[in-house]
Amino acid sequence: MLKEFKEFVMRGNVLDLAVAVVIGAAFGKIIASLVDDIIMPPIGLALGNVDFANLFVNLSGKDYPSVAAAKAAGAATLNYGIFFNTIFSFLIIAFVIFLLIRSYSKSKSLRLHPRPRIAPIVFPPFPPRRHAARIALPS
Repeated sequence: MLKEFKEFVMRGNVLDLAVAVVIGAAFGKIIASLVDDIIMPPIGLALGNVDFANLFVNLSGKDYPSVAAAKAAGAATLNYGIFFNTIFSFLIIAFVIFLLIRSYSKSKSLRLHPRPRIAPIVFPPFPPRRHAARIALPS
């Protein structure tokens, strides 16, 4: 059974999938940092110094200055700011995946259907000019 498992794991598709999962997890962390640290602060500044990570609705009835303080106290909260950040991260990841798949599909279609080569048109050389005919026009 161990030998069969080793054969299964060493197949190309499983290894490719494992590499894709690891790269995807790292890419997700990069996008989360991009959204939380680069994109959302200027948007929050433009909307009047709003910190999206601290936008929440407190369901416990007590006042808390931040989501972290509410979580530390064990209060029930609806963290819609964090949810907005997650949606924004998803949209960025979805757009990047769309671009990757689109470019892969274009390159694949170019490989499957190469443009036919058209032979260049070669004109024979013009014969040398003899003498131009002179025609007298009536005045």
